[in-house]
Amino acid sequence: MELLGIHHVTAITSDAQKCYDFYHRVLGLKLVKKTVNQDAVDTYHLFFADNEGSPGTEITFFDFKDAPQNINGANEIFAFSLRVPTDYSLYYFKQRFDTMNVKYDAVIQINGKHALPFYDFDDRLIYLISDELNTGIPMGKPNANSPVDSVHQILGLGPVLLAVEHTLVTASVLTQVLNMERTGAYEHTHSLDTVHVFSMAEGGNGGEVHVMKQTGQSVQGIGGTHHVAFRISDEAKLQACLNTLNAGNIPNSGIVERFYFKSLYFRDISGILFEIATDGPGVTSDETLESLGERLSLPPFLEEQRATIEQQLKPLNTN
Repeated sequence: MELLGIHHVTAITSDAQKCYDFYHRVLGLKLVKKTVNQDAVDTYHLFFADNEGSPGTEITFFDFKDAPQNINGANEIFAFSLRVPTDYSLYYFKQRFDTMNVKYDAVIQINGKHALPFYDFDDRLIYLISDELNTGIPMGKPNANSPVDSVHQILGLGPVLLAVEHTLVTASVLTQVLNMERTGAYEHTHSLDTVHVFSMAEGGNGGEVHVMKQTGQSVQGIGGTHHVAFRISDEAKLQACLNTLNAGNIPNSGIVERFYFKSLYFRDISGILFEIATDGPGVTSDETLESLGERLSLPPFLEEQRATIEQQLKPLNTN
């Protein structure tokens, strides 16, 4: 598998409006797609990203207001991180968080990079991670209309932390199935053991998965992360990934048409859901760069249901 880095993470939120207010108005991310969950069309699926909706910068949210509260434990995506340009950007966000009453913890180090742990309105733990000492996969493009200064904007996804009971088993999936390479290790306050770093493509913050040992039963829900997706260049490469999974008798979804990209899903033995997604055609396939996120976007196979879908959704104020 020729993975190009992290594509997106998808998380579960309790409220679409609060989600927009936090991720755009507080964190400064751009709403690049307002659509619905294709498997549950009465719920929003919101995409936040850099100015162009670039793969590797997208955080997406399912609006599952009736889901239970997430409980951390083993065999889950423990947290994800967001890339900011410099160490000083962390200080900038600390001041912003103080002004906006956002809870955060002391700055720590994640694999040698300074990082600021903070919590969103769903009590979701996220890390802002500095790119100051980073090399590898480049960051995205700043948004001139963001409420956050361009020199400090969040411009990509950083390392995703997996908490699993059996780290060696997950490590074998990452290396033998997904073709990642183990590139380092470090100590983390939330881990029961050393955290192992696995890299893909050019590596660095945009191409790392960190595996930490954890025990206890996790419950996926509000404030948790549903899945992580990895980038693949095109459908031909995605087909090769499918062939690899089938050759290893690994249960999978087959190739799924998501309109903005094509996807392939499978679960790690721990139960964590992995997605492999193509870079294209992208979020500008049905909207211009200037109009991203302004109207409800529906893939062609849902367009005839637009009136019913819009009636079921609570209006979202993005002014």
